[in-house]
Amino acid sequence: MDEEYGYSTLRVEREEGGVVLVTLDRPERLNALSFEMFDELGLLAGTLAEDREARAVILTGAGRGFCAGLDLDDAARLEAMSPQQMLRGQERWVGSIAAYRTLPLPVIAAINGPAAGAGLALALMADLRIASSEAKLTTAFVRIGLTGGDAGMSWLLPRLVGMTHASELLLTGTPIDAGRAERIGLVNRVVAPEELLGAARELAGSIAANNPFGIRLTKQVLQQNADAPSLAAALETENRNQVLITQTDDMQEALVAFREKRPAKWTDA
Repeated sequence: MDEEYGYSTLRVEREEGGVVLVTLDRPERLNALSFEMFDELGLLAGTLAEDREARAVILTGAGRGFCAGLDLDDAARLEAMSPQQMLRGQERWVGSIAAYRTLPLPVIAAINGPAAGAGLALALMADLRIASSEAKLTTAFVRIGLTGGDAGMSWLLPRLVGMTHASELLLTGTPIDAGRAERIGLVNRVVAPEELLGAARELAGSIAANNPFGIRLTKQVLQQNADAPSLAAALETENRNQVLITQTDDMQEALVAFREKRPAKWTDA
């Protein structure tokens, strides 16, 4: 069990520079999502959202897998649920994953092995994705009798890889390797397995070195303006954010640090 955060299916570690490393910790099940893990992911997202010391989050998996999707032992319990019970559960489980997209902190998925179904959805909720060359990614849902649209996939995939690739991935459920995932834009880059966490930490560190409020507003504006109805609407949000941030102490510190040719000392104030 994680000593600081008190979770049994997740390992959470604070690292240098405000980076928080979150490891899905059920390696004997390829980190498959149990109902308990869903609940703990949701609780952790709420904690991280209020953590003033955190600057970036890395999500990865213990052992040889990132996340194999819903645990089949828990999946067997779905048959006994009424439609009403199933819908309430579905909304809670998917909500715990979607919380990482709306988290005010940047999230990096370090995909160290197989990522399937809801496990792939969790990786797609991240802002950035780095994959091990040994990673395999699959939407999986249609291959076990479900619809391909689950856990946000039908919204996320077309925006990440375009409708053509999204249609193939969702309609076939065929796994793809890390190389193809990089070529179609599903992951930012592919590295050797032994370099994965180092690359994720380097990326997280380069983000965490910037103005914390600026990073939060940048993530927010990216998500809002991806679906902005017009350039004018996008500019309105950007203009508001720039005015807000110029009134902060950290903006003044950034200007002084730039003139003095030194790293800024952020207070998030």
